[in-house]
Amino acid sequence: MNMKPTIEINEVTFETEGLKSSQPVLVEFATRMEPSFDDVGRNPEGAKFGQKKRMKIETYLFIAGGLICMVGIQAPMVSAEEDGAAYVKSQPIEKGKAPGMQVQLLSENHERKEYAVIFTKGDEAFSGLNEFAEKFHVTSAHFTAIGALRGATLAWFSPERKMYKKIPIEGQLEVASMIGDIALFNGKPVVHTHMVVGLPDGTARAGHVLEAHVWPTLEVMVTVESNAMRKSLDPETGLALIDPGLANKEEK
Repeated sequence: MNMKPTIEINEVTFETEGLKSSQPVLVEFATRMEPSFDDVGRNPEGAKFGQKKRMKIETYLFIAGGLICMVGIQAPMVSAEEDGAAYVKSQPIEKGKAPGMQVQLLSENHERKEYAVIFTKGDEAFSGLNEFAEKFHVTSAHFTAIGALRGATLAWFSPERKMYKKIPIEGQLEVASMIGDIALFNGKPVVHTHMVVGLPDGTARAGHVLEAHVWPTLEVMVTVESNAMRKSLDPETGLALIDPGLANKEEK
């Protein structure tokens, strides 16, 4: 009697790239011997046995295919929900999140002033800088900073969505660079700042600053100018951008 190899399927675990968890899928292969179609006339019982085995295999393959399809559909759905939650528009700045902030006037030359704005453990620096700008009636300024954080939320702007994609970063971070400016929008000072932070392995992350949680210090050197900078809303991006034309119109 001629014999042919067939496939027996048993239950094992199959891990997909789309999900961290695994799904049970029937995929283990083992060779078995079953009668060939040539033996149908000479061995009816063997033929019936082979037919049952093929039906069992087809059923398992159908189930396995369904599970794989479900996994493939589920992963993009989860990803889409997470992706949507990761995008934000500009939001009102909460006050009172930098109670340890201290300000020192370093120098004054005519109407130009230099300040040291120092944050301490637990302060949220972005909120604090906006409070500084309001308290000291800043209409035009630029600044740099160094220090360290214990967690931050940076962001990347998507022109298609007209929104910022959040980049949350946890753990202790070195502020390798922080630069920004302050200008007026709708009569109120607005802080715009970007930051590069260093991770423990020496790699860096960067972006637009949404939150920066100070630990143990952040030293911000602010130069305040006498002539106001003003922003106007850019309809293409939905962002408030510095518009020198507004200052020129006021001068005229």
